[in-house]
Amino acid sequence: MFEKEIADYELIRKEYQQKIADRMGHQQWMEYNEILFSAHSCAIEGNSFTVDDTRILREQGMAMIPVGRSLLECTEIADHFRAFDFMLNHLETPFDEALLKEINRLVTEHTLDYRVPEAIPGEYTTEDMAAGDTIFGDHETLIARVPKLMASTQQALDTGQHPLVVAAKWHGYYEYLHPFRDGNGRTGRLLSNFILLRAAHPLLIIELKDRSEYINALKMIRTEGTDEHLVAFFFKTAISRMKSELTQKKSNTLPMLFF
Repeated sequence: MFEKEIADYELIRKEYQQKIADRMGHQQWMEYNEILFSAHSCAIEGNSFTVDDTRILREQGMAMIPVGRSLLECTEIADHFRAFDFMLNHLETPFDEALLKEINRLVTEHTLDYRVPEAIPGEYTTEDMAAGDTIFGDHETLIARVPKLMASTQQALDTGQHPLVVAAKWHGYYEYLHPFRDGNGRTGRLLSNFILLRAAHPLLIIELKDRSEYINALKMIRTEGTDEHLVAFFFKTAISRMKSELTQKKSNTLPMLFF
């Protein structure tokens, strides 16, 4: 299953790696991805920061709050930066509960007290959860499944399953478990990219414009009992991003008439 998608992805990934990723210095490449990823991942959860706002915050820090943005939104983006930096610097860390909790702790560290004063960053929820129009299952039952999810994901990687397929399947089931009081979406997208980065694959960046398709693909895991839609969405999103950036680079390399 997904043989065609994998073949298409690997073909474009090879070109993308050679023409874009390898042509940038590692630091610039990661900063570029961090800004794009942080802006869109937080926007999916309702943050109004644009990519330019996010870049300004990354470059100038909390002393420069973009006009019209709240301190809470700035803090959320800054926490996402810290979680991303931790992830990038700990790619050899075991894919386990400790990693999951630390990423959630970092991504909610300075905003959770405002949203849910009784909750603790990085600790599992103590009550049943709901998000949007979805009521999740019994939280104790779902949390008890987290260790098995982390272990089976690592096993899938160890047995050579394609990293993007593993990232999608892990993400879908993790969001189904929804184990934290806040930050589940951001945590899930960060760790999906942990899987990809550890395998030296480009980051998967789900843009705000694709939010509805993304949410619907997640819902189909519950309504139809299959994660095929989410895996297909991951491939579509990854391939679309690489093609778009290759086209952009080609266009910006063409000669221009100055006069």
